[in-house]
Amino acid sequence: MDPVVVALAFLALLVLLLSFGLPVKLMQWVSTGVFKIVIGALFIFIANVFGSMFGLHIPINLFTSVVAGFLGIMGVGSLVAIHVLIL
Repeated sequence: MDPVVVALAFLALLVLLLSFGLPVKLMQWVSTGVFKIVIGALFIFIANVFGSMFGLHIPINLFTSVVAGFLGIMGVGSLVAIHVLIL
């Protein structure tokens, strides 16, 4: 695709969003989801810091952060169990 067409499409989308605005409910859902994914990444980081003493390392990527963020401590526990038992 031509870069000029992409830039014009992006500009048109930006003008539409600025004129009509985004639905508040959608923005709340997106912000809650992003917040949970960041918290999940922090949970995994903390598990990696304490798990390094035992040779445990869980990679921090989008999938593991989503699991840990939406399931909480139980999600981190399940990721640890998957790492220990399967991998």
